Amino acid sequence: MGYESIWLKRAALPEGATAPKTIAETIAQELTALQNLRDDMIWAYLVTDALPEEGYDIVVNDRKADILGGSAVGVLYGIYDAQRQLIVNGTVVSVSERPACPLRMLNHWDNADGSIERGYSGRSFFFDDGKLLIDDRTSFYARLCASVGINATVINNVNVRGDATWLITDRYLERVREMADRFAAYGIRLYLCVNYAASIEIGGLGTSDPLEPAVAEFWKAAVAKVYAKVPSLGGFLVKADSEGRPGPHTYGRTQADGANMLARALAPYGGTLIWRCFVYNCAQDWRDTTIDRACAAYDYFHPLDGMFEENVVLQVKNGPLDFQVDEPVSPLFCGMTKTNLMLEVQAAQEYTGQQKHVCFLVPMWKDVLRFRTYAYSEHDRVEDIISGTHRRGACGFAAVANTGNDENWTGSDFAAANWYGFGRLAWKPQLSAEEIAAEWAGLTFEDSTVRNVVTKVLLASYGIYQSYTAPLGIGWMCNPNHHYGPNVDGYEYDRWGTYHRASCKAIGVDRTTKGTGFSAQYSEPLAKLYENPETTPMKHLLFFHRLPYTYVLPNGKTLIQHIYDTHFEGVEELRSLVENVVAVQGMIPEKEYTRIMERFGMQLSSAKEWRDRINTYFCRMSGIGDAKRRKIYAVSEEDLVYPGE
Repeated sequence: MGYESIWLKRAALPEGATAPKTIAETIAQELTALQNLRDDMIWAYLVTDALPEEGYDIVVNDRKADILGGSAVGVLYGIYDAQRQLIVNGTVVSVSERPACPLRMLNHWDNADGSIERGYSGRSFFFDDGKLLIDDRTSFYARLCASVGINATVINNVNVRGDATWLITDRYLERVREMADRFAAYGIRLYLCVNYAASIEIGGLGTSDPLEPAVAEFWKAAVAKVYAKVPSLGGFLVKADSEGRPGPHTYGRTQADGANMLARALAPYGGTLIWRCFVYNCAQDWRDTTIDRACAAYDYFHPLDGMFEENVVLQVKNGPLDFQVDEPVSPLFCGMTKTNLMLEVQAAQEYTGQQKHVCFLVPMWKDVLRFRTYAYSEHDRVEDIISGTHRRGACGFAAVANTGNDENWTGSDFAAANWYGFGRLAWKPQLSAEEIAAEWAGLTFEDSTVRNVVTKVLLASYGIYQSYTAPLGIGWMCNPNHHYGPNVDGYEYDRWGTYHRASCKAIGVDRTTKGTGFSAQYSEPLAKLYENPETTPMKHLLFFHRLPYTYVLPNGKTLIQHIYDTHFEGVEELRSLVENVVAVQGMIPEKEYTRIMERFGMQLSSAKEWRDRINTYFCRMSGIGDAKRRKIYAVSEEDLVYPGE
């Protein structure tokens, strides 16, 4: 019984150890920790050029285990694997592991003042009041990331403002170097988000036009200074021309013009330029039904395929909108065959309960990774594209981080499973959600009964969250700005372009070739599949089609009855999950149990609010009652009709 965790409680360095300054010191510390887990075995390691740099083999022969790595980093990953095996299974077996994705990166949205945009776990542990923080927690964080194979991190918000613009100057570079060194001791490369308009804001120029020679010279000099101080820097991440951020479109230039200018400045130092594809018009007119935000990224970037420098990576969100609970995979993964791509997902639960709700996101991410793109052949999946099957080098997998300075790192104890799960998937996309959930539970709880309950809770949580929130891929329906809780019409008449267009007869957006044309952005046979509601996956039905409430779904239910059923059932399924946790109360330390149950209380309250608001809205809108006569807050029974009556 207990809370033995390689992931949370065990984040602290081994007893008596100080923060390592080199990866050799880290290996020595972790070998000691490994020996403490199993002191009746002989542990040895060897760096060999017979393996890829980050790969490793563990060779077990009776009571001797050799850990072979293609580099010191590979050895470190092998040690962490041995630790994981011992804690979860009580034994260690021979394995041979190679990371799938070259870049396995966390994107932090931390601001220089210490706040975190879309942060649900306290304040930043990287920044406070304009200062860059470096302390034991910096090393603890690096240790947690390295233990699941994460090899890169971006410490500051993509919306770069104020003090953060100065991170590439002498004001911060000495501290940036110190932080980069802390991360390097765990095989992690530091990246920085930069302000595209820095040539104006700190460079004294009147422009940030990427084709203006003075702008290119500004960045060339700035990058030279950065790498003189921080030679291990991985490169830059940029958000441009999006949600008010400056970019090349201001000057009539393309996204390739902007990205390539910065990439050329980074190239002499081996730096990578990661350019986000989250570009769209955020000042739309809801009256114009021909405008579709979902089309934007493809419209902007697909014509530029093959025009980006080799050290540019386009970072593509998993869906065409914005980290919704369920949306189709971005068509950019189907149509950019000559450009380096990486997948971006959001571990921070901005639209999936904000770490008040348990929502294990690995099942969603698995669906994205397995999605067949038909980009290069009929066999290609997203996981092939981001792991470098076709363009080995600059590609990978990124997650918006869900950490903060809360004692348990992620606000909700269960939310740590998303951080952990991302790292494991980025290393090995073939791992199943079941394997990852069981691993995390095994690393976190000692009692086998608790492990089984927690695994069950995690695996059921995503489907349950889907069922009581926005239905069938329609998305949004949340409160504007903070995005927590239900508000069916919250964005319906808003400039952000996220609409459901419900009427008294139908709901959904026609994104076929007869509507906004979004479906045509996919490769065949996907485009044809999405064109027809009968062949569109049911979970995305209202994303692609506008349908009457009486439309009969593949499950035999009408659309409106499906909405009622899923929302009622979701709340009851959540109650059942909570009861499972209550049943093991005495097997979880009181402090953690109390914190977990407080979050479940918030989730149950919110889930009921979602259920009642969604059901009531569509009951009043359609005038069709629930065939099972459950409680819905319609104005009057006389206003309703019931199917079959």
